[in-house]
Amino acid sequence: MADIPIVKAGPKKLKKKPDPGAQLGFGKIFTDYLFLMEYKKGEGWKNPRIEPYKPFALDPAALVLHYGQEIFEGLKAYRWANGDIYLFRPRMNYERMNRSAKRLCLPEMDVDLAIEATRQLVRLEKDWVPAAPGASLYIRPNMIATEPALGVQVAKEVLFYIMVGPVGAYYPQGFNPVDIYLEEKYIRAARGGLGEAKTSANYAASLLAQEEAHEKGFTQVLWLDAIERKYLEEVGTSNIFLYIGDEVVTPPLGGTILPGITRNSVLHICRNWEMKVSERMIGLDEVISGLESGRVKEIFAAGTAAVISPVGKVAYKGKSYVINQGKVGSLAQKLYDTIMGIQYGKIKDPYGWMMKVT
Repeated sequence: MADIPIVKAGPKKLKKKPDPGAQLGFGKIFTDYLFLMEYKKGEGWKNPRIEPYKPFALDPAALVLHYGQEIFEGLKAYRWANGDIYLFRPRMNYERMNRSAKRLCLPEMDVDLAIEATRQLVRLEKDWVPAAPGASLYIRPNMIATEPALGVQVAKEVLFYIMVGPVGAYYPQGFNPVDIYLEEKYIRAARGGLGEAKTSANYAASLLAQEEAHEKGFTQVLWLDAIERKYLEEVGTSNIFLYIGDEVVTPPLGGTILPGITRNSVLHICRNWEMKVSERMIGLDEVISGLESGRVKEIFAAGTAAVISPVGKVAYKGKSYVINQGKVGSLAQKLYDTIMGIQYGKIKDPYGWMMKVT
């Protein structure tokens, strides 16, 4: 594929990069360049290019601002010990983005073009990819409806862009168990809704519950289904897993939860380890009785940002249930070490998941 045109920033416009030992946090620092391209109905996608990072000028009537036509993705670039930079399963991200686009009536993209745009942007910004253990370059592709119009309608003009920035651990406490609150009052998504799409509406719907959980001292919210309020769905921005007896269990993809790339990776790895793996409905009765009896040996979340996030305590109806004495479980630890090991090139990638950038 031909190189994508690059508009270079002047030396004085380039930002100061973080010190190697700096605490990066998550989503606070952005690099010098963006990838952009536009879509217009009847003309298709056009003008792919890389330009200096800068604010956008949007018409106050841009449809994204009024009717929420927006989707996004999240993936990372990793620096290996030899200095090479790799992406983790980027094709899955852009294939999922196209499914989100279809659900939000946005135009689908050429996946190969999106991957190549990502590689060229990361290659240009390679000096921003941190070398510190556990740090990476977070990649945020985004698609928004830019056509100026009022009245609910499908946009004929769309902007796609990719922004990147160095990040550290998603949770300040790092790879340590988190406490989660089992949400009874609010719902995240219902069948037939937007739950399986990576769109801003899903995250906006979760904010109040998350804030209330934070006020109670919990890190994340564990969501239940919208109809019967008795089956587990997601935890915060991640997929949920339980280790029950000798079985690794996660809720099935039924249109209400995000088909996570890390979720898929965990399932693939556990099956490769010849563990008993199930994608099935997990009822509250089974969870509570399993927590009380000790049959639920581990609970953990899986997602791009935190990779694997062990759960140390679950609160429900005023009662707290401690899992594995509040410690990191052996399965969560093994999965974390395996996925991170593959991502950073410390162990062999038997699945062909890593894509070299430079």
